Amino acid sequence: MKKAIKIIFFLIFIQSFIFANNNNDFFDDAKTYELEGGKIIVQGEISNPGQVDFKNLKLRSLIVRETKFENGKIKFTGSYRYDGYSLFDILKNRILNKKNRIEFKPVVDLLVVIENSKGEKVVLTWGELFYPANLHRILIATKVSPVIPVKTKEQWPLPRKRKMIFANDFITERNIKNPVKITVISAPVHIKVNRKAKLYSEKINLIKNNKIAGEITDWKNFQYRLNYPTVFYGRGRGFHGINIFKGVPLKSVLKDFTDKENVNLIRKGYFIVSAVDGYRITISYSELFNRNDNSEFLLIDKGVNSKGGRFKIYPSADFFSDRAVKSIDKIFFKNI
Repeated sequence: MKKAIKIIFFLIFIQSFIFANNNNDFFDDAKTYELEGGKIIVQGEISNPGQVDFKNLKLRSLIVRETKFENGKIKFTGSYRYDGYSLFDILKNRILNKKNRIEFKPVVDLLVVIENSKGEKVVLTWGELFYPANLHRILIATKVSPVIPVKTKEQWPLPRKRKMIFANDFITERNIKNPVKITVISAPVHIKVNRKAKLYSEKINLIKNNKIAGEITDWKNFQYRLNYPTVFYGRGRGFHGINIFKGVPLKSVLKDFTDKENVNLIRKGYFIVSAVDGYRITISYSELFNRNDNSEFLLIDKGVNSKGGRFKIYPSADFFSDRAVKSIDKIFFKNI
């Protein structure tokens, strides 16, 4: 009996050794490496700027498939698990001191600019960071581990420096190395706020280089439609109802208005969407055109109704409704 028990324990030991790396977590089978990095400063339109202190922040993980532009084509550069610190956590206790707060108090027009030791910059929006239903998708990575295919065992070069990780990006050109500076700024436009304005806009003017470069008046050229059922919920007033939003992807409407897609555009491009009453939001080029999660910003034509009309945006990836701008009359295309 004792001999049988010893044999069973020996077989269990052998089995556990053989299958040690074959558990149900596919993302922990390889060694994790520390990434080098120095101090990171937070600055801009905040009252408490200063150095980022990682000590009291939760370590979070993301898995990404990275790509980049090479000779005008998209090239796969590797698959990794990154551990690091969420930009959400880094900025959540910073006290905002908006430059345009007297003109426009809401935070939905804010931008965040990340700069690295080489002077490279990328932009994201406050809404992209703090409003999504799926949070903590933007990290400063301090550790890396390759996600290795079981059959081919293929591996890719590992970074050595800390990296920005934008896990929702399809082309990961915003994943710049060695970030050193985080700057919070208001959208650089002056738009008069008129809360008594009639909430109706017959068309949308598209503004580029401070000039009207086009307009949107109807859907004749946009056949691709989407329906998004949603529980509509605002940060201020809470539940707004259960709705089905029907419209066309905003990116299909704006694709001929922007420049040809390139590294600079993915990293630095953004839009300011404003309504007739002066309400405005920011949307980064990347969160609109460069997503890998199939979540769309819809442009909806509500026609004329008792509350005004016509054009409205529905941001399907957002938890809150605050970037659902209605009565849109202008969309600005800019670059940091």
